[in-house]
Amino acid sequence: MSLRDLLTQILEEREGRWEPEGPPEVRLAVYDSPLAEPRVISLSSDDFHDLVGKLAAATFDHAQRRGGRIPYVVIREIVENLIHAYFRSAVISISEDGNTIRISDQGPGIPDKERALQPGFTTATPTMRRFIRGVGSGLPVAREQLSFLGGAITIEDNLQGGTVVTLRLEPDRTAAPAARPARPGLTERQRRVLLLVAEMGSAGPTAVARELGIPLTTAYRELAALERLSLVRASGRGSRTLTEQGVRFVDELFRPSKP
Repeated sequence: MSLRDLLTQILEEREGRWEPEGPPEVRLAVYDSPLAEPRVISLSSDDFHDLVGKLAAATFDHAQRRGGRIPYVVIREIVENLIHAYFRSAVISISEDGNTIRISDQGPGIPDKERALQPGFTTATPTMRRFIRGVGSGLPVAREQLSFLGGAITIEDNLQGGTVVTLRLEPDRTAAPAARPARPGLTERQRRVLLLVAEMGSAGPTAVARELGIPLTTAYRELAALERLSLVRASGRGSRTLTEQGVRFVDELFRPSKP
């Protein structure tokens, strides 16, 4: 299904009106200086996953070049959420130091902003659920992963209608970057379990067994192995969430490779 047809179907489910004229276009506003006008880059695609991938990769790349530390997986979670706004008048602004990223739109907005940050809350239509995994976890996952790194996420109303989501991390003031710890060796199944925890925000053995189609005892064992490697931690009622090391590990798995 093309993105234009997808948005048409979502709007019919939600509002019973409006048909997009063509593939959505999203603008990146890249600031090289707080006093200069931003460089504007327009990206468009008629495929949902292709557009999300392009936007997340370009945003991460421009932010990282300026010293930004916001993880790729966090950026992608928020960019994917633009489907709720139908990508309408979406703009992604990247600060001169790369550590502040604002994603704005002129969609229907988020009336209950605090509730939107709670795991499990969603306004996704049935059509959206076919394209987004971990529905109801995008904003909570982004907030939790940013908090591990000392950052924050805020949600505000856009002045012209819609929403502005701001991702912020403090710049790294150290003279030299610390050496990265050696990446732990994981089996393919352990990688799948770790990625599932990242997508869902938190997951226990029952959810892991159900989603991945593995025995419950295997799910227990794989989560325990990831916990011993300090990639996940217990968060109550048997669920696990990513640790800071887990966030960085998943970020390296997801981030696009440079040509």
